[in-house]
Amino acid sequence: MDLLNAIVVLANFVIVPATAYGAQLALGALGVTLIYGILRFSNFAHGDTMAFGAMVTIIVTWGLQAAGISLGPLPTALLALPVGIAVTSLLLIGTDRLVYRFYRQQKAKPVIYVIASLGVMFIMNGLVRFIIGVDDQRFADGERFIVSARNFREITGLDEGLAIRTSQGITVVVAVICVALLFWFLNRTRTGKSMRAFSDNEDLALLSGINPERVVIYTWIIVAALATTAGVLYGLDKSFKPFTYFQLLLPIFASAIVGGLGNPLGAIAGGFVIAFSEISITYAFRRFANHILPERWEPEGLLQLLSTDYKFAVSFAILLIVLLFRPTGIFQGKSL
Repeated sequence: MDLLNAIVVLANFVIVPATAYGAQLALGALGVTLIYGILRFSNFAHGDTMAFGAMVTIIVTWGLQAAGISLGPLPTALLALPVGIAVTSLLLIGTDRLVYRFYRQQKAKPVIYVIASLGVMFIMNGLVRFIIGVDDQRFADGERFIVSARNFREITGLDEGLAIRTSQGITVVVAVICVALLFWFLNRTRTGKSMRAFSDNEDLALLSGINPERVVIYTWIIVAALATTAGVLYGLDKSFKPFTYFQLLLPIFASAIVGGLGNPLGAIAGGFVIAFSEISITYAFRRFANHILPERWEPEGLLQLLSTDYKFAVSFAILLIVLLFRPTGIFQGKSL
């Protein structure tokens, strides 16, 4: 019985939240790795792109809620998500036309793109804060839990309760659907194959008659969809605060680089590596240990390696280790 309680504690505080967080990071890292693989630069505005897409979705969600429109047990934000994706797509395509296309035509070095993306990041960050404010914004509605701790204890008779929030379940399901659609698009459609060809060899793709501007537009649309979805899912799971998305840039880039920057499979794997590392290292294992150790060996301390305040330091440390010893990442992405 104590072992089962220990497993429930671990699932409740590590496995379930890390799986949801990993899915959110994976979607964000997929956007980063697509831009790097196809457009060949590191987009530092990606975190604020997530914030912008989530902001538009939240505003539309509030409008739907005011009109009495909902999805019952599911969050209304899922109904507003396509609008957020559409508006974010227009913003990214417009930004490309105003900023990045000029440098693309000039055959600028990647570092120039990075500097330009930093400027875009600050503008988007200010825009989001100006429109929706700097405070936490909660927009989740519908059923809060798929499984509540109280019901779990009543059903199982265990001392510990397992709680799975609706937002966590939706995150995993939506992430799986998004990843499946993305890989189907890249591997089965003509446009997806042209994007892959453009990524592998730009000159050969141009000689084959592939339109580079069309590839760029489709790339930004896919990135907008991934970023908005990741931003909304993160906001539903936690809460929406613009500065949080700026901070998410580090674990997202760490996920992409650990998995192999430019490799979609690597972005997914890297997202879960970073998520489980962050949560495991900052979790206090005392409660877990109390169930599996004899009473005389029960620890007095929290058994916590790092405080949750240093969560992003874990991402930074993993990122440094990977860059030092395996710069191409787990799945042999493009070396930085």
